[in-house]
Amino acid sequence: MWHTRAHSRSQRLTALVAALFGLTTVAAGGRILLGLGDAGYHVVRPVLLFNTAMGVLYLVAAVLILRDLGRGRLLAGGIAALNVVVLLTVVVRRATGGAVASETLAAMTLRAVVWLAITAVLTVALRAAVDRPSA
Repeated sequence: MWHTRAHSRSQRLTALVAALFGLTTVAAGGRILLGLGDAGYHVVRPVLLFNTAMGVLYLVAAVLILRDLGRGRLLAGGIAALNVVVLLTVVVRRATGGAVASETLAAMTLRAVVWLAITAVLTVALRAAVDRPSA
């Protein structure tokens, strides 16, 4: 069910971060996938496809964070977990001699850290909302 209570500042901020991150991810990935630009480094196509698709999910998460804090936090946690799994896969690929650009490693690290932080902020916001007495 959609919650109608006022959004906390942290909830609005995390939704904004998720939306901006999603828009930039879709734009950057889409540009490369559509052949409208060159990344300037070796692109691991499955990672590019994953990141671009995740950019769309980041936008869904932004809306859900505002609509339903609990479900938004769950989705953010899932996104964080998926990004960590892909980051670990990229690290293993690079460690075993696979071609992985430093930019890919840095981008996956950033994605994982951002979504872990979003999940942490939403967890705190959700606890605060539960502790707050209803009006």
